[in-house]
Amino acid sequence: MTTHQIFNLTAADPSWHICLEQALEKIDPLYLEKLYSSNDWLPGHQNIFNAFSLPVHKTNFVLFGESPYPRAASANGYAFWDAAVEQLWSVTGLSKSVNRATSLRNIIKMLLVAEGVLKPKQIGQSDIANLNKETFVSTNKEFFNNFLQHGFLLLNATPVLRIDQVRKDALAWQPFVHHVLDFLFTTHPEIRLILLGNIANTIDKLIDRPEMDKLYAEHPYNLSFIHNPDVIHFFKPLHLLQKTT
Repeated sequence: MTTHQIFNLTAADPSWHICLEQALEKIDPLYLEKLYSSNDWLPGHQNIFNAFSLPVHKTNFVLFGESPYPRAASANGYAFWDAAVEQLWSVTGLSKSVNRATSLRNIIKMLLVAEGVLKPKQIGQSDIANLNKETFVSTNKEFFNNFLQHGFLLLNATPVLRIDQVRKDALAWQPFVHHVLDFLFTTHPEIRLILLGNIANTIDKLIDRPEMDKLYAEHPYNLSFIHNPDVIHFFKPLHLLQKTT
């Protein structure tokens, strides 16, 4: 069977196909064979390349996550996008599912501060409940579709998660990520990387182009992420919470 038949390469935009095939050739074939023959990993054969649904020519940023969510209902192949979360808001502020998802919760709070509708020291549930959200997206799917429309490649540094093989998987996929970044920078020299938390240490080792533009910040599970001036400055003009027409 071909890679197309084993991994769902049709989930990726055709502009990525050659790059992805070449990137897979950089991975240890014995390692890949084990993945091909197993269903005991996330996000699974059908979803592994979903992030590449964004065409190459529309890619402006690469927002790196670490690895897929450890739950099948959540892992959809896109970094930071928890597919199990539906509604963003409730009458008490953020919905229960968002409030339990620390990184997502802090990303949304940061964006509300960036929009100027929340004051930096007033970011509690009651403060969010009192906001007029008529112009904001209401679902998590709409929210992350805004990321895609702005050209965010939501890529996990390790596209595969096996609970008992985390380090092995991370090392195995490094050549793949290196090839993808090299391809992107060659076609889009203006590309910008968003590196949050310890992911920066992993990705920096794979980049041999010092001129590549990068934004470094703490991981969103840190409260300080909400108030980071560099993060707010970057995201403010994007209006990712606003409905699109």
